Amino acid sequence: MTADEWNALYPVGTPVMAYPSCRPEYDAAVAAEYRLVTVTRSRAWNLGHGAPVVAVEGYSGGIHLTHVDPMPATGRCPQGHTFEDCTCGGGR
Repeated sequence: MTADEWNALYPVGTPVMAYPSCRPEYDAAVAAEYRLVTVTRSRAWNLGHGAPVVAVEGYSGGIHLTHVDPMPATGRCPQGHTFEDCTCGGGR
């Protein structure tokens, strides 16, 4: 997803699950340790080399959009876990 596509869909303040280090499908233990249940604090933008990122509360700098999942209004991943308790990666 491009920064423009993200911005068209998700305003600043959107609830998200962010994985600053790695996604759970790559290393569930590391992802669970460092994931953030948070909200966006900026519009998405492109870094100098073109990677689209967004800033979230609780983390300095931008996180690549492939590591940020908007949370549905239900507050649960497709497997039914709350996002705080999700380890299946279903919040993506």
